[in-house]
This record gives sequence, C-alpha cells and structure tokens, in this order.
Amino acid sequence: MDRWIAPGRVNIIGEHTDYNDGFVLPIALSLGVVCAAEGRPDRRVRLTSAQRPGETVDLALDDLAAQRDRLPGWARYPLGVVHEFGRRGHTLDGVRLDLDGAVPIGAGLSSSAALCCAVTLALRDLFAPELGERALIDIARAAENRFAGVPTGLLDQSASILCTEGHALFLDVRAFTAANDIATEQIPFDLAAHDLTLLVTDTGHPHDLSDGGYAERRAQCEAAATAPGLPSLRDATTDDLSRLADEVLRRRATHVVTENARVRAVAERLRTGADPRVVGPLLTASHASLRDDFEVSTPALDLAVSAALDSGAHGARMIGGGFGGSVLALIDSPATERVHTAILDRFAAADLAAPRVFTVEPAAGARKLE
Repeated sequence: MDRWIAPGRVNIIGEHTDYNDGFVLPIALSLGVVCAAEGRPDRRVRLTSAQRPGETVDLALDDLAAQRDRLPGWARYPLGVVHEFGRRGHTLDGVRLDLDGAVPIGAGLSSSAALCCAVTLALRDLFAPELGERALIDIARAAENRFAGVPTGLLDQSASILCTEGHALFLDVRAFTAANDIATEQIPFDLAAHDLTLLVTDTGHPHDLSDGGYAERRAQCEAAATAPGLPSLRDATTDDLSRLADEVLRRRATHVVTENARVRAVAERLRTGADPRVVGPLLTASHASLRDDFEVSTPALDLAVSAALDSGAHGARMIGGGFGGSVLALIDSPATERVHTAILDRFAAADLAAPRVFTVEPAAGARKLE
C-alpha cells in the first residue's frame, strides 16, 4: 500500500482566533500520522490503527452515517473523512486504511487534525486527484465538525496541509475562507541561525475538545460579537469591548482582540528578520491572556510556563485549545538542558507526574511518502 503523512502542529501564537475570523501563526511538526491506504472493490471501509491493536473497524460505506454513534471515538475522525468524501459526491468503491500516529494525543499538538489530514490526502490521491489544498482543508475540518463532533476552526488543518519546512505560516482566516490569494504567507523562521530552540512540555494532562469547554468558548465569542452587532470578534475594537455589559463575554472578547494584535506583531517582527528573541514577551502575554481572560489554562500548564520563564526562557505559553495539553517555550539552545531540568524539578516538587519535554522545529506539511 502507498503511504501518506500529515504532521501535527505547534501554534507559535494565535490561540482561539481562528474561529473568530482572525490570525494564526503555526509551524508543522516532524511528528505526524501516517496513513497507508488502498482501494477496495466491495463498497466497504476497513480501518486499523497501530495505537488501537485489536480494534479493527470494518463496515459498509453506506452504513457510515447510521453507525456513527456506535463507532469508537478515535475511529470517527478517519471515518468522518471517508463519509465527507461520499457526502460531497466523490466516488469511493471501498478503501482500506491502516493508521500509525506519532503525535501525542491530547497534548494540544493537533493529533486529530493530523489524522484527518493524512486520510484526506490519501483519499484525494486515490479517488479525487482534482482536489486542491483548500478543498483538502475543508474536508478534513468538516470531518471533525460534522462526524467527530468537534467544532474546530481552520487552524489545525491549514497548518497540517500548508506549512513548509523552516517557516511559520501566517494565516488570515477570514481572507482564506473568502479564497483570497493573500490569505497565507510563509515567514522564514530560522531558529538555528540565532542559536534558539523551541521546547515543548507535554504536561501529561490531556485535553478533549469534544468535552464541552471548547464549544462553550466558541459560543461565548459568538455572543460577544453579536451583542454590538459585529460579524465576528475579528472586527471588534476596544470601544466595542468597553460596551459589553457581561464581564465574562468582555474578557473572552478581550483575549481575541489582543491575541490578534499579538499575532500580527510577531509576524511583522519575524518578517523583517528581527532576532526571534524579541517575540518572547508576546508569547508570555498570550499565556496570561489565555489564563486570565479566556480561562482555558490549568495549574500544570501555568507551572510549566513559570518554570520555563524562571529558568531563562525568552517567552512561554500554553498551546492548543486549553484545559490541558502542552506549553511552548522559546529558549537559547545552550540552555535546553537547564530549562528541561527546571521543568521536571518543578513538577516533582508539586508532586505531579514527570511531563514529556522535547524540542521542535518547523517541518514540512502533509505529503505522500516515497
């Protein structure tokens, strides 16, 4: 069987801005999900995962919708992609999908988007080669939204499909949705040239975007935009924020407005070739906003951020949807071991299980493997 890979992502900055028509700045990871696939003539889909031994799913294509609620949660993501291809009129005579993922699940690194994008790319090449990148992103996102029941924005799928090695992807979500040609920009992000490293701490406290907190934040953002009559919080000004009577909605909106400004500021600094160290305070400000205004951080995330900053990080923040997951820290490369040790020591002192700490760098997006 041929194989395809789609990476997870780390969002440098721009959290909870994508579904508010805003701006994001992710990189792709070298960690990804591999999908081995081949067509079948029997109108059935057979699904396996190396991470779920003994849980083979085998059912008729025509039964996907009816069987959705009986499927294991993990299987709804890849089978949602299969269902979405059929729903859009693409002919699939049957397919075998064998999956193997290296992106930590629940770590805020978009394991589910990597899964959906790997399957989407495989099915495109096998059954609908005319589809372009925008269509792939839309299908992968729809699979999560419609079939898996997770109301994600465009960030994760766009990063997995569009990111390139050595670059951060500046994405204007509103422009991208409108098919504007200036919606994306590949911004050079050469950390090694500045002797810098991105350190990720997977706290081991997994999050689940289908558990309600994420959907609640989306609904609050929509309510905050509707109150002053705005299309989305992308359009909100500080005057609009001051007129929001509900304190919770005002704080949610404040995060989105200030986070959009931070994304643009980071992109501008990197675009002009500035030393990436200068964006560190913006990363830390993003975490404070996510913690205090958006209220999606956790004690473990806050602990990892504090430990990284106290041991010399130029900036640190939680990444992903929140309620658990991982922290990103921008550090001098020679300080990697010191920061790593400081984080482990801080978790041990708090009587928390040791987190997984590792470095990342901007990698290539989804592709077929040779």
